[in-house]
Amino acid sequence: MAEFAVNAFYELIIDDLINRKYCVTDTFFTVEEIDLLRTNLLIKQSLTTFKKAAVGPLSNEQIIEEVRGDFILWMDESSSDQIEKMYFNKINNFIHYINRTCYLGIQEGEFHYACYPEGTFYKRHLDVFHTDVRRTLSVVLYLNTPDWQPDNGGALALYLKDAAGREKEELIHAQPGRLVIFDSKEIEHEVQMVYKPRYSITGWLKTR
Repeated sequence: MAEFAVNAFYELIIDDLINRKYCVTDTFFTVEEIDLLRTNLLIKQSLTTFKKAAVGPLSNEQIIEEVRGDFILWMDESSSDQIEKMYFNKINNFIHYINRTCYLGIQEGEFHYACYPEGTFYKRHLDVFHTDVRRTLSVVLYLNTPDWQPDNGGALALYLKDAAGREKEELIHAQPGRLVIFDSKEIEHEVQMVYKPRYSITGWLKTR
């Protein structure tokens, strides 16, 4: 059996998840990898009709534009192209590591490309459903253009509790290459109004 090697970078992510319930990193993927993923998304968007995103569990999905305005394309790891394989390999390596070190029991992930057109948003919500609580960690990777500015909107607002139980808002701008991981069961969040098309890969790491 190969000797287990501690990954210092993953340990920093785990430390944030334990202590803050969320983590933000700009170096999980390289600049070159982000460029490839962005180009791939844009090609797929030009060739494929992205589906209007719905709210609610699969058995009771509803399209409610007053709540959510993005368009999505689900990713299928079993039929992924070479660029998507790179994405899945990195994510799966991380899953393997946290399962081994944190015993989270992550069994699978579900991921989709997401595009928020100008003038759209996603109101405050939680990523788990009353009928399905398998989502454990939410994962968002921003694929916006290198010239992205905070005033383009689309920031991710996380609603957290301080030590005294008071609510506070943590605002995370959608900078290209930024990866945000947070507790799906505990952290309510929203995507603020978008003023320039906003691109990402969004997913969830799920237990059995």
